[in-house]
Amino acid sequence: MEHDHATVLSAFDAQVRRGLHPDGSGALGVRAGPVVRWTTVGGEGWSGIVWSDLDADTADGVIEDQITFFRDRAERFEWKLYSYDQPSDLGERLLAAGFVREDAESLMVAEAAEIAGPGGAGVVLPEGVRLAPVTDEAGIGLMIEVHDRVFGTDSQLRSSLVAQLRNSPEVTAMVVAMAGAEPVCSARIGFGVGTDFAGLWGGGTVPQWRGRGIYRALVGYRAQLAVARGYRYLQVDASPQSRPILERLGFDRLACTTPYVWSPA
Repeated sequence: MEHDHATVLSAFDAQVRRGLHPDGSGALGVRAGPVVRWTTVGGEGWSGIVWSDLDADTADGVIEDQITFFRDRAERFEWKLYSYDQPSDLGERLLAAGFVREDAESLMVAEAAEIAGPGGAGVVLPEGVRLAPVTDEAGIGLMIEVHDRVFGTDSQLRSSLVAQLRNSPEVTAMVVAMAGAEPVCSARIGFGVGTDFAGLWGGGTVPQWRGRGIYRALVGYRAQLAVARGYRYLQVDASPQSRPILERLGFDRLACTTPYVWSPA
């Protein structure tokens, strides 16, 4: 991606992190003073802080305000911290306030057309493996089966995906790679309304099927979907396992992102 990283990151901040367009999960995004906050509605969606404008004088008070807000709702939430967020010790302040730090990931971005085009990821699958777009709850069940085997159980994921499929299928697409009747890899893509960015989420392959190009094929498949809808960029929060694959495909690492999670006592 031959673009100035600062320019792309600025666009990502403005369009994605500060964007308030519903993602179909049922969550509601609002600008709450110096933060962008997402909350569940009717028990569906994801809760968290995705952007903040803080400094050393304001950070602790704003952190406490968000804890108070979610404590009153008896709701767990995530503060999604990016490596360029201010103040520079924001992560330490979150830990001091009772948050738990989870594994860091890499914010990676690529031109969708480059990944979808000749020389990009391609959609080449091993013999006997096929892609099955997810169109119903049975398909979501197959996705959850892969997710649980790869990442562990997420009690909220099924309801979130069902809500997206039911309420806003136009802003997401999901796919499962099937080896006969066995789901071996799954992934989804979110189409950011009013943005240049399509987000790649949840890509994972069960251990015994890794190293055969299936994850790469699902990246290529989703890149083609993004290009068909006119999106310029693909954005991924990449794990250490997927980062090398994405770098070989042409994704650039723009930042590190770390979840800090607070839970009611």
